[in-house]
Amino acid sequence: MISGDSRGLGPRDRAQLRRLLTWQGVFAVLAIALAAPFGATVVESAAIGAGVCLLANWVFALRVFRHYRAQAPTELALRIYAAEIVKIALILGLFALAFATLANLNLPALLGTYFAVQVLPALFASRPAQ
Repeated sequence: MISGDSRGLGPRDRAQLRRLLTWQGVFAVLAIALAAPFGATVVESAAIGAGVCLLANWVFALRVFRHYRAQAPTELALRIYAAEIVKIALILGLFALAFATLANLNLPALLGTYFAVQVLPALFASRPAQ
């Protein structure tokens, strides 16, 4: 997402970012729905995994693209690195909080949903708009 102006993201960039976050939301809902037959613990774990992923990516996008300026690539690169550090810290902190406060988390559901919401939507969001 390199194009844009001094006021913020360009229309193409906004559309691509919105598409990615929308697909992540869709995959989160689908993953939670698919967990339903396996019981409340699996649903809760899947919801936490999906929620952590969505929140972390939303925070990352806000930190990187607020007052975005393509004319300052060095500043943008630093913002991306800083946002990634914040994102990782947020993910670790939220997972630690979940493990510290909830006794019966299902680790495969938690991490599997996080992974699915993080990786799979990128395959759909990167497609050109029809």
